[in-house]
Amino acid sequence: MPPIDSSLSQLTTLANSQDWQPPRSWGLSGVEENSPVPLLTPATWQEMAQIIKDAHQKGQKILPCGQGSKLHWGGLLGNIDLVLGTTNLNRLIDHAAGDMTVTVEAGMGLAELQTILAQANQFLPLGPNLPTGTTIGGAIATALTGSWRQRYGGVRDLLLGISFLRADGELAKAGGRVVKNVAGYDLMKLFTSSYGTLGILTQVTFRLYPLPEASRTLLCTGNLAGITQAAQTLLSSALTPTSFDLLSPRLAQELGAEANLGLLVRFEGIPASVQEQSDRLHHLATTCNLQTQTYQDQDEAALWQGLTNQIFPHSQTPTITCKIGIIPTAAPQLLQSLHNFDQSSLGLIHAGSGVGWLHLEPLTTSPEIITKLRQQCQNDQGYLSLLAAPTEYKQQLDVWGYNGNALEIMQKLKQQFDPQAIFSPQRFVGDL
Repeated sequence: MPPIDSSLSQLTTLANSQDWQPPRSWGLSGVEENSPVPLLTPATWQEMAQIIKDAHQKGQKILPCGQGSKLHWGGLLGNIDLVLGTTNLNRLIDHAAGDMTVTVEAGMGLAELQTILAQANQFLPLGPNLPTGTTIGGAIATALTGSWRQRYGGVRDLLLGISFLRADGELAKAGGRVVKNVAGYDLMKLFTSSYGTLGILTQVTFRLYPLPEASRTLLCTGNLAGITQAAQTLLSSALTPTSFDLLSPRLAQELGAEANLGLLVRFEGIPASVQEQSDRLHHLATTCNLQTQTYQDQDEAALWQGLTNQIFPHSQTPTITCKIGIIPTAAPQLLQSLHNFDQSSLGLIHAGSGVGWLHLEPLTTSPEIITKLRQQCQNDQGYLSLLAAPTEYKQQLDVWGYNGNALEIMQKLKQQFDPQAIFSPQRFVGDL
């Protein structure tokens, strides 16, 4: 990469600064080995704005980040000159408990926010199985929702307002702090899953929900026919799970069940409702010849933490993480195909939306297998994005695999928001 401009030394007076070098397993093409780049972590959005303005004037490339846990997701980066972190932008701005809304700075950790909200008997339904270290801004930038999307929807459904810094360092806002707001263009949808390519989030406002009184999770396992029947019956029933996931055989086994396809279903609410719905699901599982395990209290918390550790492992060795989307009725067959390709693979698909994750090992997964899985997703009106993988995989495969008709629109949006392409160069679809 080109040498760092000496003018960057002036920026360090505005922010905490240190050299940053990503793990070798990430394979970021924009950061050469043994050639770290400055990591700046300003204390206020005003300081961050000044850094962006200076970089904009000099044509320097910026990689925005939170705690850095997902910087290796997406396309191979172009050359970058500095990493701009939000971890010091971590303040609670406003918690309107009566209105069920909260406004926080984008660098706040999701776990810290949940702790604050729990004091008011409220929570933000992002999770419960998101990676440790997820920041609010990172969850929005990658559209990382978790299994609660079955009941509460995705990130876009929870966002009410955002503030962000443009490529010229100017502050812009969209939405507001109230649930009903129809003024202006819906920039929240554009910034969700933009991977830091349009601007840097500084503040966000979410709608909240009350903490449930009771919770119970059931893990049902069985063959393809039984899982398919149970999933379709549950989706068309009057039952209202807050989480409803389909699991690959290896993932079900890692959670303590037999190595068969699985359904992981969570009911939350008042105790009587949780009991009634759990009993009805248990009966349904029996009629479909499924084995069932029930989890409550500490066992339930351990189950969901174990699921998180499997789908988003803490590992210094190269791994392959794919995000997929597929019509829900085709999800069980895809997970069975995944198991047939590679019995060490892990897969989770949210049964209501068809969005999910595949975790594979490079030693047992070839690029050809990923291509076959992508083709199967596309045949079922879906997609497969190769988020994390060794560099050679991303060089051989189209990371995003996008074949829709919106690329021209995306290019125009990128040109309008970031005409010099200083934010996260080449990370998004079409090398945006």
